[in-house]
Amino acid sequence: MSFWQLIRDKKLFRLLRVRWSGQFTDGLFQSALASFVLFSPERQASATNAAVAFAVVLLPYSVVGPFVGTLLDRFSRQRAILFSNLIRAATLLVVAHFIYYEYPGPLITAVVLIAFGVNRLILAGLSAGIPLMTTPQNLISANAIAVTGGSVWVVLGGGLGLGLRKVIDAVFTADHSDAFIIVAASLGYLITAFLAARLTRTEIGPRPHEIVKGSFTQGLREMQEGFQFLKEHGDAARGIVAVAIHRGGLTALTLTALLLERNTFNDPANSDAGLAGLSFTLTIAAIGFVLGALIAPRGVSVMGRHRWMRLSVIAASISALTLVIERTPFLLAVTAFLTSLCGQSVKVTNDALVQSKIDDYFRGRVFAVYDVVVNGAIVCFSLIAAKILPLSGDSWLLPLLVSISWALVALIILRPKKFFLKNVV
Repeated sequence: MSFWQLIRDKKLFRLLRVRWSGQFTDGLFQSALASFVLFSPERQASATNAAVAFAVVLLPYSVVGPFVGTLLDRFSRQRAILFSNLIRAATLLVVAHFIYYEYPGPLITAVVLIAFGVNRLILAGLSAGIPLMTTPQNLISANAIAVTGGSVWVVLGGGLGLGLRKVIDAVFTADHSDAFIIVAASLGYLITAFLAARLTRTEIGPRPHEIVKGSFTQGLREMQEGFQFLKEHGDAARGIVAVAIHRGGLTALTLTALLLERNTFNDPANSDAGLAGLSFTLTIAAIGFVLGALIAPRGVSVMGRHRWMRLSVIAASISALTLVIERTPFLLAVTAFLTSLCGQSVKVTNDALVQSKIDDYFRGRVFAVYDVVVNGAIVCFSLIAAKILPLSGDSWLLPLLVSISWALVALIILRPKKFFLKNVV
């Protein structure tokens, strides 16, 4: 099937609308949160602050990760997604209340941790459900549509948040504006919950005969089973590591872009200009995400999954060198586009590679491992970036280190002798 035929597939679209509406709302919420934490006129943005913000966002993903797969393999994923969206809506109302009335930062952080922890369950459940909503032949295209479309909707949600903030800022203070936008995001999650309620109880798994029996507290042990399963499928495990390191490097470059737009390309006192500049760069990156997903099925059909992934990582490594030459708005946009294009092509291809090797009985647990590994890499790279980047963000060293790490992934982790385990596409 073509992309357009898949989008018109009523069965798959039932899942896509849940994912995309939620990710559109994610963008709206995250734009308000970024504005409050990193682009508030009263707060100075630094690499350390930004790295801490990334850690706060991803910490719950890693903490709940061992138990996400357990939950998704034992209970209706549809019910888990429905109730998780209701919880997100409630937590955002609390966050908005705390921001509006200027509660201490630790209280806001605690509630935000809950909101993002719940989000991990939602995305893992939707990813695990894709193979049940399409055919094995269409897995790469379905993943491309789901993941890349989600990234685009996140950017669109962020753009809406930026536009709303400019309108509301004319009447209220910056923090109050952010609180109102978060209330709007809470309503968005309620809409997502309604769309999730339209799915049937077992439509995205697990099916009755696939439900795992036993105590929920076995999560850590079953996390080990997920790792053990990947040990037996080395190409899938190596693909996950490749995606993790690429996403980590992309996070480091995102921190670079944030500081360049906030403190170098624009007047640090004009936080709105910095936020607008970062939004533009992220939009360019989103275009790269879309094109990367569009070309992935064609590249796989010509070269095979393994070779396509390896060449994509090599191309990403070369494209990161653009920022080593010089840091300008134009070169930043070029780097954002190319690294996103290559990285998304790797991601959607590897998702299909992993899904093709996993029975639904194990899928929840393996995707929990996938998420924890990727999020761990993102946190590590963000902390490294915080140590290297100056306040201005103007550094040639960090993009060089990112390029080298990606080159090592292509040359060592994805080397043909180890990665091409079977002569299959």
